[in-house]
Amino acid sequence: MADVTVVGAGVMGLTCAVRLLEAGHRVEVLARDLPQDTTSAVSAALWYPYLAFPQDRVTAWSARSFTAFADLAATDPGSGVRMRAGTEVFTERPAEPWWRDAVPELARTADVPPSYTDGWTFTAPVIDMPVYLGWLAARVAARGGTIARRDLTALPDGDVVVHTSGLGARDLVGDDTVHPVRGQVVVLEQWGLDRWWLDAAGPTYVVPRLREVVVGGTDDDGAWDREPSPTTAADILERAARLVPAVREARVLRHVVGLRPARPQVRVEREGRVVHCYGHGGAGLTLSWGCADEVRTLVDTAVTA
Repeated sequence: MADVTVVGAGVMGLTCAVRLLEAGHRVEVLARDLPQDTTSAVSAALWYPYLAFPQDRVTAWSARSFTAFADLAATDPGSGVRMRAGTEVFTERPAEPWWRDAVPELARTADVPPSYTDGWTFTAPVIDMPVYLGWLAARVAARGGTIARRDLTALPDGDVVVHTSGLGARDLVGDDTVHPVRGQVVVLEQWGLDRWWLDAAGPTYVVPRLREVVVGGTDDDGAWDREPSPTTAADILERAARLVPAVREARVLRHVVGLRPARPQVRVEREGRVVHCYGHGGAGLTLSWGCADEVRTLVDTAVTA
């Protein structure tokens, strides 16, 4: 067993920490932002492989995460994970998605809103991120791990370092291929919506949490601005109302912006005593348990090397 420092306290860092603690390692999580202040907290958190490559590895990681989330939804409602049916819509007949093997069931449907002609319907994990991040942090603490705020300028020393800093990889390891894809969402008061809707071409989505509905979104490649735009918010609501007309009447609770850490390929690999796990684009949650399982294997390799 080893002393492992996890850099980053978003969903990826916390999930890796949980898996490493379960394997018997001693784990300290260090991060500039604590869990509720990370990009992960902004996520609509519908399981969906988005802006993440390569497709074969992403499909495998997504499938493992799907299973883990389904187990949590069945056994621990306090985790904030629910399995919800929903529909991805299209304006023309689509081919099967490249991630088809990651979901147990996928059915074509013509029951779609006006202006759309086709869709896929399936049941997927939907996660209430503020609840879930708190649940992950509590699980880390319960197994003896620690989470501390630390504004690092370089990766720390230690037996093994797991690097999950997202956009922070630009500064911490000099990886300029990591870049932001800005996402703006509008959080609405829940009115009884129990299924999700998605038009990935927008991207436009309406995702129900227990007490809120998250409506998005944008994918502004290379944009660093974290200030919500009223004009963009109005456009998001108009697009979302084409999917779910009740959006027009819902009360707005807040506007939020997050910066997705995109990269040409997700980096999950060992480099000496450092295990890198970053560049998950818009699919950090979707890949989290699958990537964490691989990180655990790479840490074991680093310990025995």
